[in-house]
Amino acid sequence: MLFSKMISQRVDHLLANTRTAVWSWLFPITYLLHIAEEHCGGEAYSAYLLRLRGIQLSPARFLVAHAIGLALMIGGIILARRLQFPNLLSVILGSVVLVNGLTHTTLSLAYTEYVPGLITSILLWIPLGIATLAGYKRTMREARYWLGIAMGVAINGIIELVTSKAGQAF
Repeated sequence: MLFSKMISQRVDHLLANTRTAVWSWLFPITYLLHIAEEHCGGEAYSAYLLRLRGIQLSPARFLVAHAIGLALMIGGIILARRLQFPNLLSVILGSVVLVNGLTHTTLSLAYTEYVPGLITSILLWIPLGIATLAGYKRTMREARYWLGIAMGVAINGIIELVTSKAGQAF
């Protein structure tokens, strides 16, 4: 009886780790789709930033910035698995994509126009963010969960600040 319980717990642990690993790779996959829409959708996000906010970010610089973001995301996933904090990173990434998706949606509603990235925000990032945050809420300590959300929101703020400053510098 004890042996079968130990085996069952080990299998449950392996399945949970596998689900977390598979789930974490949804973020870079959907990020690539989001970048593609921002780059190719409508007037493209670079032109949108220039027209509405006066931020000059060439399409090439836009792609370089997102390549760096993608590399950081992938590196973070690998590091989180090795250092055993994949759930926390999932909450951080869930917060990042949820806030970004809500930002695209809010801007589209506020300006009553298509903002590049809106479709992937509505179809992928908002649902992925909500599902991630809802799924991990019951599996993490409350303080750690809210720390992850705060970090995700802060990352969005940093991205906004860097985008604004980079556009003003050039």
